[in-house]
Amino acid sequence: MTTHTAPDATATIAAYDLRAVREQWGDLLAAIGRPPRAEWPPRDSRALGAVAEEADEPAVGRLPLVLREHPAPLNLGALDAAISVEQALFESCDVIAAAFQRPVRRRRVALRSFPPRTVMREDQADRDDPARWHYPAPTSPGSRAYGLHWAACWLEGRALGEQVGDLFTPLSPLVIDDLAAVARRARTRVETALGRDGRPTALDRSCPYCRGHLTAHTRSGDPMAATVVCSTGSACTAPVLLDRGRRVWAGADLVGLYVALESAQR
Repeated sequence: MTTHTAPDATATIAAYDLRAVREQWGDLLAAIGRPPRAEWPPRDSRALGAVAEEADEPAVGRLPLVLREHPAPLNLGALDAAISVEQALFESCDVIAAAFQRPVRRRRVALRSFPPRTVMREDQADRDDPARWHYPAPTSPGSRAYGLHWAACWLEGRALGEQVGDLFTPLSPLVIDDLAAVARRARTRVETALGRDGRPTALDRSCPYCRGHLTAHTRSGDPMAATVVCSTGSACTAPVLLDRGRRVWAGADLVGLYVALESAQR
C-alpha cells in the first residue's frame, strides 16, 4: 500500500531548496546566452521573447528546462553553474534510486515452444512506471532526458516521503542530511550565478508582535523577493504564515509589517 511519511525539518528544508532551484532553472538557462550583467534579468534583453519593458518577467514557461549544448555561451559562470548543479542532482537521483527504489518486478512468462517452458522477465508496466528514476545506459539517458526540473521534483518526492511502502522505502536520516546539503549547495550556486544571493540583514527594530529579532533577506536584482523573518518561531503571534518554523513576511504582507512597526514605535 502506498503511504506518505511525515517529513522531518531537514527533509522539508531540502524540498524547499530543491523547489527554489527548479523555479529559477529557466532563468539560469536564459542567462547562459547573454553577457553577465550587474542587474538580473537585464532590462535590455530580448532573449526571453519579450520586449525590453517585460524582460524582468520569469523565464520559466517560455524556455526549455533542459540544459543543452551552447556553441557560444556568453556567460560562462552561468553555464558552469548549470552543468555543476545538473550533474549534482542527477548523481543524487542515481544514488538514492539504487538504495531506496524497489527493483523492477519479474513475472513468469510462458514461451511458445516445444516442449512448453516458462521464463522470468521484467514486468513491463512496472519497469516503465513514470514515477521511477531510470538510470542512464549506453543507448539511453534514462530519466536524465527530462532534465533538471524532473530530477528536482523526483528528489523532492523522496525527501517528503511520497509513495513510501510501494515503489520507494523511506530515506535514512543520513541520506536526508546529504540530500539537504546537495540541495542547499545547488540553490546557492544557482542564485549566485543569477546575482540573487543577497545576504541577510538584521533590522534595528524588534518584531511588533513578540519583540523577537527581525532579519531581512533580499536577492540582488529581484526586490520583489524580499522577506523579513522573525526569530521567535511559532510562538510569535504575527498574522502571517509559518515558514520552516518562523513567521515570515513577504509581498503584500511587508506593508502590514511596516505599519505595525510604525505603530509600535509611536
